[in-house]
Amino acid sequence: MLKRAHFVCAILLLTSLGMVAHVPVQTARADTAVSSHGSPVGRWKTVDDITGKVKSVVAIREMRGKLYGQIEKVYDPPVPDPRCIQCTGDLKDHPVIGLQVLWGLHKVGNRWTDGHILDPESGNVYRCSIALEDGGTKLRVRGYVGVSLLGRTQHWLRVQ
Repeated sequence: MLKRAHFVCAILLLTSLGMVAHVPVQTARADTAVSSHGSPVGRWKTVDDITGKVKSVVAIREMRGKLYGQIEKVYDPPVPDPRCIQCTGDLKDHPVIGLQVLWGLHKVGNRWTDGHILDPESGNVYRCSIALEDGGTKLRVRGYVGVSLLGRTQHWLRVQ
């Protein structure tokens, strides 16, 4: 019984590291094909919660039961080839296009939670939960510190 438990643990570890052949390894450009409207997988226009203007397009994909999102396009950038100048570590000065801004969300009931979101303007990382609204055409994105009450919500629009 103990040997079987060690074997299962080893497989789980290798799977999480992407070392088992049938498990896809995460890349910067994973498949982002739009699924049914019952899933947030697809392309979303981010909308500034103050001005109401579309700021970017984020492509959300699912890998091993978790959601990840990367910026695909930026509308009216303040400078050509914008970079995450406020980010720290490896993300410091990383191009905004291609930047992963959502990660680690997993499904709980009718929402995806326990993930993180990066605000490329401030460089801050927040806890995050998302949920579909209006038949899957809107995505409620909640970024927060600590508990969900301490945060803000944006509504993103599905790219048709």
